[in-house]
Amino acid sequence: MLEDRVALVTGASRGVGKGIVLGLCEAGATVYFTGRSTLAQGATVKLPGTLEDTAEEAAALGGRAIPIRCDHADDAQTAAAIERIRTEEGRLDVLVNNAWGGYEYLHRFEFQYLGAPFWTRPLGLWDEMFVAGPRAHYVTSALAAPLMVERGSGLIVNISFFDAETFRGDVIYSLSKGASQRMASHMADQLRDHGVAAVALYPGLVRTEAVLQAGEEHFDFSNSESPQFVGRAVAALAGDRDIMRRSGETLVAAELGEEYGFPDIDGKRPRSLRPDYA
Repeated sequence: MLEDRVALVTGASRGVGKGIVLGLCEAGATVYFTGRSTLAQGATVKLPGTLEDTAEEAAALGGRAIPIRCDHADDAQTAAAIERIRTEEGRLDVLVNNAWGGYEYLHRFEFQYLGAPFWTRPLGLWDEMFVAGPRAHYVTSALAAPLMVERGSGLIVNISFFDAETFRGDVIYSLSKGASQRMASHMADQLRDHGVAAVALYPGLVRTEAVLQAGEEHFDFSNSESPQFVGRAVAALAGDRDIMRRSGETLVAAELGEEYGFPDIDGKRPRSLRPDYA
């Protein structure tokens, strides 16, 4: 379905980003993907997952998976990744802004600040949630957009969450997710005349390494998604020939599963969490 497409997925050593790489490769795309965790240099958090792990799993599904070690808090590294794609492929059809460093403090402080009032948390948490989050999404989009504008087509997907609109339990988290969601809407306005679409995408409860580590004590997995399900949602959007009609929208992975007719890897179709949040 996507054999002629080139994609970039940021933050894909594990979790949702890894699942998006798998979903796009499953559809036949050439997928460049970034992360900081490597076999040689180790993981950045106390969770399994490296660039090499993602590449190995993606290779078994088809497409082409090309890892790039990149810290998106460093604009020069982001620029180098985009330039490599320009040099090697001469095009970029899909950008998925997934990189987000907002959970790293939980692992560093052994979860002691989880759910704590904002005035009791380290002030540096703002930068962790914004620099390697919405700011990285903006910078990557600004550097990648010319490759799409030149061709008159393309898709930018900002991964966000329902908390961007309705959740009030975490001040910085909600602002961070809201920034990525609103960014997609405003980018869509400026990209529309160039044939490039931009959307925000909300996963549901995704069975990432961190969520599985927390276990059933904290999560009810009866209505959950594999990371690859989110990738299938992105692949469906990338394969939609009328994607411009959706530009500027905030979409939900489970609802796209219903609309486009794709299941999760276990054959099930997760339900949207929208009624629970909005």
